[in-house]
Amino acid sequence: QLQHPSAEVREYACASISQLLQQKHVIPAFVQRDVVRCLGPLLMDHSLAVRETAAGALRNLSACGGFDVCDDMVTNDIMTPLVALLKECSTGLDVNQLSPKKCRGMDKNYIEDIANEAVNLLWNICECNNTALYIFNKEGCLEAVLHYMKKFATNVDLAISAANCLQAVTEDNPDLLSSFNASAQQILETVMLCPESTMKHILLRTLIAGTVWNIKGTIPPGSLGSTVNAILKIFSESLAIDAGETIISMNEAEKNRLKLAVEAETEENMSDTTENCVLGEDDNMEEIPKGKLERENDVSDLLPTDKWELKEVTALLMAQQTALEIIVNMCCNEDPSDDEWDELSSSDESDLFMENSYNEGSGLLLSPLCLSDEVNSAFLNNLIPKKILEKTAFPNSVALDICMHNPSWKPLIKKLNAVQCRALTCLQSILLVSDVDCLGGASALQSLAQHLSQLIFSKSELPTDTEFLEAVTSALRALLQTMASKNISQCMTPEQLLALCEAGIQSSNASVRVNVVSILGISGSVLAKEQNTAETLKMIGKFLLEVAMKESSLVVAGEALDALFDVFADGKEAEEAALQIKLLPTLKEFQPVFRMRMRKEGKGQYSTDQLCVLDNVKMNLRRFIAYQETLGKNPT
Repeated sequence: QLQHPSAEVREYACASISQLLQQKHVIPAFVQRDVVRCLGPLLMDHSLAVRETAAGALRNLSACGGFDVCDDMVTNDIMTPLVALLKECSTGLDVNQLSPKKCRGMDKNYIEDIANEAVNLLWNICECNNTALYIFNKEGCLEAVLHYMKKFATNVDLAISAANCLQAVTEDNPDLLSSFNASAQQILETVMLCPESTMKHILLRTLIAGTVWNIKGTIPPGSLGSTVNAILKIFSESLAIDAGETIISMNEAEKNRLKLAVEAETEENMSDTTENCVLGEDDNMEEIPKGKLERENDVSDLLPTDKWELKEVTALLMAQQTALEIIVNMCCNEDPSDDEWDELSSSDESDLFMENSYNEGSGLLLSPLCLSDEVNSAFLNNLIPKKILEKTAFPNSVALDICMHNPSWKPLIKKLNAVQCRALTCLQSILLVSDVDCLGGASALQSLAQHLSQLIFSKSELPTDTEFLEAVTSALRALLQTMASKNISQCMTPEQLLALCEAGIQSSNASVRVNVVSILGISGSVLAKEQNTAETLKMIGKFLLEVAMKESSLVVAGEALDALFDVFADGKEAEEAALQIKLLPTLKEFQPVFRMRMRKEGKGQYSTDQLCVLDNVKMNLRRFIAYQETLGKNPT
């Protein structure tokens, strides 16, 4: 059917394949039948409708197929017709704007709709494949994508697709930076300053802010401070919105809209009935072909066009998730150059930052990251960012209930949870790069510890969701490490810690297991300095020994050994507990086993960095055993 002389048949075939490709289990069969080589030429079909549906089918293939399928698409030369289509759409945008075509009774701008599908396909492939990224740079695709971006005032969906693509291709792509001339930067600046307040426009500005952060190396030093402040303001705007309340209000708006639509349809049907009585049943009325009705139902977009309220909420959640992910990248960013420090430390820029951010409660993001000490000191009471902290809470229960009982809204639950997890990861990153004073002091950290404890222990059963567990234990680990380093008392009881660790060690995610073992080591080392803690240290020691000896992952076993070294490094309570659990003879017996496991399992299964850490653990194990033997010879 893809080769059929009729454009309608080709369009129908593309639409059917597009729908099927949203089911992951059928993708291998389509790949084996060379679906890419079959659909690729149709990107340049003489029928615009066929181009759009072919691009949509390939977009679904790239989105649902993953890295391997995207690699296969590039191998099968999908980039050649795709680049040609992108450039042709870019050229035709302005011409087509003057003459939109009719489709099923409505104005339809085929060129923009094709461009939207094509740029989404480009985004998916470039995000997964370095060859595609090389072709993007070489073929000058940036110019076409920026041209699509300029349509943001009239077609925000196309602009969002272009912005998603831009953010992806500018990340770790130094070869593209030289293409961002003053004209390109002007386009990005114009979008960042657009005043529209819809959720889609908030998402668009957030994505462009992320792109600008990626290309900050191209920004003149004199403009860097104001650019960073503009990014912060956009992120603050996104994070300030309560997603739960937005879901509640948008769901109500949808109900009202549908109610009005039903009432209007009822009135229209009554009017039609009266008119048909006058015309008679045998009047010559044009019949809509059955095939067209069926095809309209078969072409299922990922989010139907009439779901505008749902699209708005989805855009908000994507904006918040994107903002939080970029903040994490900012925290992990390399140290700024001297020029950047000088620029960001200037009094004028500091005043601007204070004016735009702090007074609005949004000076929360870069204060511990790359701004000057002068600006940092102004945020002492707000350096555990309020808006980020709010996002770490569980989603609004009323909003969750709405999503649970509405099939089309149910996917939002996953997005709400994703925002919470990104906020926790963001919190962890800020904790890792900030000092205690900048975080608000001991009381702020203790309050934060109580908050994280409530997230973990507020329900009758400990959480089992892997992504949430990894995020919350990572944040808690970073927090407890900071508190321990400054001798700040911790508010979690030993019973809570052991309950968390016993649940976390069962997780299939090795990162969760590493986190809970590390948390136990940090807390145990604090308890070892206190009095009358030997019994608790015994429980901690037994738990860590069991993990070290039975854990399937060498990385987790190594972390358990490291935790043991910390807990039993010093103190009378630790010495007493070590004797009672027979720590020394157990470790001496385990030492050759650990060495053998490293020889057998180390090569091929673990990264160079992991092996380096494990080598240190092996060396520290030998030293710790020698230290424990010294304690035995010289009892206190």
